[in-house]
Amino acid sequence: MQYASIKAEINAAIQRVLDNSSFILGREVSDFEETFAKTVGARGAVGLASGTGALQLALRAVGIGPGDEVITTAHTFFATGEAVSQLGARPVFVDIDLATYNIDPNLVEAAITERTKAILPVHLYGHPADMRPLRDISTRHNLWLIEDAAQAVAAEHEGKRCGSIGDLACFSFYPSKNLGAYGDAGGVTGNDESLLAKIRKLRDHGRTSKYEHDEIGFGQRTDALQAAILSVKLPRLEEWTEQRRAHARRYNELLSNIEVETPFEAANSRHVYHLYVIRTPRRDAVLEHLRSRGVDAGIHYPIPLHRQPAYVKLGHGGLSLPITERVAAEIISLPIYPELTEEQIEFVADCVGEAVLRSRHAGVNY
Repeated sequence: MQYASIKAEINAAIQRVLDNSSFILGREVSDFEETFAKTVGARGAVGLASGTGALQLALRAVGIGPGDEVITTAHTFFATGEAVSQLGARPVFVDIDLATYNIDPNLVEAAITERTKAILPVHLYGHPADMRPLRDISTRHNLWLIEDAAQAVAAEHEGKRCGSIGDLACFSFYPSKNLGAYGDAGGVTGNDESLLAKIRKLRDHGRTSKYEHDEIGFGQRTDALQAAILSVKLPRLEEWTEQRRAHARRYNELLSNIEVETPFEAANSRHVYHLYVIRTPRRDAVLEHLRSRGVDAGIHYPIPLHRQPAYVKLGHGGLSLPITERVAAEIISLPIYPELTEEQIEFVADCVGEAVLRSRHAGVNY
């Protein structure tokens, strides 16, 4: 639906790249980087091949490596922990806040050891993590603060946009994101030009000239087609964000008298609703009913990172994160995107109401 609304401009942008035949980096990428940095309020941006690559290179740029520890959340997509582990470091998972589903700042300081080098909060579902106490902790302990903003483009915390608050911030432009490419793409933003310059070098195999490399880098360059597509979409981001927020308000109204927990939005934050996530102890029965009615609901995410087989093998399986585990057992993501209609929202809400009522009458309680 979104493509249909901007088809002519998208096709023209793609044709422009084909005509120029400059497919990797180049003007399309640098123009997008400049505009995107301004959009999030950062001094600069570096386009990359994926959001996972953004995490890898941001962590590498600040020196994370073997033996280091990075404090983060287990309630997130696998790439958050994966990027830490790929550098030989160890993710240290702490529990989350029950309202926002983001890392609980009150638990971070106790997790710091002599090996801790960074804090990696995730702005999950489009709601910013509580960054003020995290910044205070990182400053007090001389730690890097890296934002995982993959789901939070245009989100705000205390008047600042996600992407301009930490030392660096990592974005994903995966097709399903609020600002999505037509393939994999990602980026890093920040205010320290020396860190951004290092990431630019790392994305291009650590090269200083065409055939000279003074560092072991990565193949994480953005391709021009994706940058051109993102540049068409970027001017519409604010409008699309407000449509998502309006849809969330309508869901909140329709679900207000139904026994589900609707998303929380802190007074000092702007939620951009990459996902609209409700919570119910009758999750499995509700989800089954929704799917039977043709509602494409999902779970983000059913298995916390410390329970993932890969991390159980690495010794995280004995970790107890009660809030994370409770949330993972109760959450459902309802459809939300700018082009959603009022009728569709009402239908989904009615189905949720039906599901809760049926499960309660059936005595279902997980």
